[in-house]
Amino acid sequence: MSKFSLKNKIAIITGGGSGIGESIGKVFAEQGAYVNILDYHVDQANKVLEAIEKNGGKGKSISCDVSNRKQVIEVVDEIAKPDGIDILVNNAGVSHIGNLDNTSEADFDRIFSVNVKGYFHVMMACVKHMKEKGGGAILNMASIAASIGIPDRFAYSASKGAVKAMTLSVAVDYLKDNIRCNSISPARVHTPFVDDFIARNYPGKEKEIFDKLSKTQPIGRMGKPDEIAHLALYLCSDEASFITGNDYLIDGGFINLAV
Repeated sequence: MSKFSLKNKIAIITGGGSGIGESIGKVFAEQGAYVNILDYHVDQANKVLEAIEKNGGKGKSISCDVSNRKQVIEVVDEIAKPDGIDILVNNAGVSHIGNLDNTSEADFDRIFSVNVKGYFHVMMACVKHMKEKGGGAILNMASIAASIGIPDRFAYSASKGAVKAMTLSVAVDYLKDNIRCNSISPARVHTPFVDDFIARNYPGKEKEIFDKLSKTQPIGRMGKPDEIAHLALYLCSDEASFITGNDYLIDGGFINLAV
């Protein structure tokens, strides 16, 4: 653990019960962090914590709806009581398929309540504790949808564009407090969410659609959750102490490589 060590760091990971958040929690715990796994589905968070502890890591699983400001503040304040907070990974999120014409106001509000207000709530709750501790690292999960037009992702793209903008704002506002803030923009990553989406929308064509979606990345496949987790580890480690106010593409060449 000499490189990218998170020993004695207190980390919060929202949406840590599955997919990318699960991988980040496990990687952070392997590197010595005490990992607080926050998830709306606490049963999933419990399973992740069980796996972390089985591997010798330490942490806690907590039920939390990031769209609920009051609940977020209570949860974060409780986590911070013993030793403060060093790292926040804002990963909780929901998706939506639709364009401007067929996105309802309820759909739009649902996306923004989690993907934008949820990030706002957790950052706001954590920053005061990071200031008290003398600094910290915030990492927000954005998306390539914030930087490039993707069909039928109107509300989702808007929410991830907001995440990128909030990241820049927090980075510049808290420079003097030694709080760094960056974001990651993945392309498609193979998680249970992807498998469920394909099964629900393309029954009987799962393999065909999976292959089609995989090939949209120039590298020829979807990303793996642990590949995102290792980038997150670097950006939240002390080795990245000179990095703030940046968004990092991890997209298999999706945006920049014309093929």
